[in-house]
Amino acid sequence: MQAAAYTVAFDGLSARTVEVQCALTPGMPAFSVVGLPDKAVSEARDRVRSALSALSISLPSRRITVNLSPAALPKEGAHFDLAIALSLLAAIEVLPRDAVAGSLALGELSLDGALVPVAGALPAALTAAEEGRGLICPRGSGAEAAWVAACQVIGAASLLEVVQHVTGQAPLAPAEAGEVQDGPAPQDLRDVKGQERGKRALEIAAAGRHHLMLLGTPGSGKSMLAARLPGLLPPLSPTEALETSMVRSRAGEIDEGGISRQRPFRAPHHTASMAAIVGGGRQALPGEVSLAHNGVLFLDELPEFSRSVLETLRQPIETGEVMVARARAHVTYPCRFLLVAAANPCRCGYLSDAARACTRAPACGEDYLGRISGPLMDRFDLRIEVPPVAIEDLDAPPAGEGSAEVAARVAEARAVQAARYADAAQVRTNADASGAQLEAVAPLDAEGRTLVSAAARRFGLSARGYHRVLRVARTIADLDGSAAIRRPHLAEALSYRLIGARED
Repeated sequence: MQAAAYTVAFDGLSARTVEVQCALTPGMPAFSVVGLPDKAVSEARDRVRSALSALSISLPSRRITVNLSPAALPKEGAHFDLAIALSLLAAIEVLPRDAVAGSLALGELSLDGALVPVAGALPAALTAAEEGRGLICPRGSGAEAAWVAACQVIGAASLLEVVQHVTGQAPLAPAEAGEVQDGPAPQDLRDVKGQERGKRALEIAAAGRHHLMLLGTPGSGKSMLAARLPGLLPPLSPTEALETSMVRSRAGEIDEGGISRQRPFRAPHHTASMAAIVGGGRQALPGEVSLAHNGVLFLDELPEFSRSVLETLRQPIETGEVMVARARAHVTYPCRFLLVAAANPCRCGYLSDAARACTRAPACGEDYLGRISGPLMDRFDLRIEVPPVAIEDLDAPPAGEGSAEVAARVAEARAVQAARYADAAQVRTNADASGAQLEAVAPLDAEGRTLVSAAARRFGLSARGYHRVLRVARTIADLDGSAAIRRPHLAEALSYRLIGARED
C-alpha cells in the first residue's frame, strides 16, 4: 500500500515542494525515513508514532518506508512531521488519498498529537498558491500564512483536528490573516539637542537611502541620532512589507501572524558572529543584514566588530543580496538595507579632545580606525563628525522641527525618485542608481565639473566615491526641490566625504 502527501523544503526565501511518499511492505516491522533527512526529520518517526498512539491508531506490523522526494534535496526541520503523518494515515486507509494529496502540509507534532507552530508558513503558502493547492498548518502559523489570499489556509490545533477536517467529520474554517502591527512609536528627532549637522545627515540618508558613518566622542549622541532614523523613513510599501515579512517568517520572528508596515531597525552587538550577521548556521537562516532588509542596520562601535565580519559586508552593500554558501547548498537572501555605523575616534574615545587625549595621539586613532578597511569606508556615502553637545544646548528648549516635519520632506523626495526610476528595475532610490543612470539624472554643468575634479584630485576620490558624491548631490537637490544639481548641492555632498579621505 502506498500514498503521498506534500510539504516544502526551504531554499532561502523560496519553498520547494517535497513529495512525502509512504509505502507499507511485507517484512520485519520497521519505520524508516529516507531522502536526505537531517536529524530533526529522522526523529519524526518517533513523534509520529507517539502522536498516532494518542489517537488510538496502531501502526501495522509491516515495514514502513517514507521517502522524501526529490531525494537529492536536503531536508531540514521538524515541519515535515505533519506531512509524514498524513501520508502514513493515507497509506493505511484512515484518510482518503486524494484529499491528502490536494494540500501542502506543514507542522511539528508533539507526542500527544498537538501541532506546534513552525517558521516559514508565509513562503509555504506562496508555494501552495502557485501550485493551486491549499495549506494545512498549525493554528499558531495560520494567521501568518493567511496573508496569501490566493491560498486556502487551514489552521489546526492537533492532528486529530486535521483528521476530522480531511474526513469531513468536523471541517475547519479557513484561517484569517493577522492584523497589521503598528509596533512601538518611533523616537522623535525633537529629543536631540544640538547636532544640527547630524540631523541634516540623517535627513539626506533617509531621503536617498545613503549609508552613514557617525564619528564622535563617547556620549556625543551617535546612537541617539541613529535610533531616530526609522522615524524619518516612509512606511513599507505592500511589496516591501511582503519581502520583509518573508525574511522574518523564515527566521521565525512573525508574532501571531502580524505583519508590520514599519521599517526594521536591527542593532546587533559587536560580538556577533559572522553567521549571526550575514546568515548561516545549521539551517542557513537569514542573518541581521537580511532581517534589516528594507530598513536600517545599525552597527555601533564599528571598529570593534571582527575584521572578517566587516569585510563580508562589502558585497551585500553593493548587490543588495547575500549568498550563504554551504557544503550541500547555496542560499541567497535579500539584504537591501541602509547601513548606519558609529565609531569613536580612538579606543579611549577622546582623540579630538586636547584636554583628555592620550599620549599616543594621533597614532592611537589611526590604529583604531584602521580596523575599518578603505574599501568598506569608501562605501559610506555620508561621513560626519558628531561633536560633544554643549551644556548650553542641553538647557535649550526642544528643537522646532521633529521627525514628522523631516519625514514629510523625505517622503516628497522619495516620491520624486520613485517617479524618476519608475521604468528602471531594482532601482528605487538615488543610492541604487548606476553610473549610466547618474549621467542621465545628475548631469553636471561646467562649474560643477570643475568643483568635483578639484576635490577628486585633492582627496583621492575613487570612481565609486565619485559616483556616491553624485548620488548624494542628487538627493540633496531633490530635498531642495531642484531639477538640476547646482554647485551648493555638490559642495554639501563633498563635505560629507572628507572624513577618512586621502589628501595629497
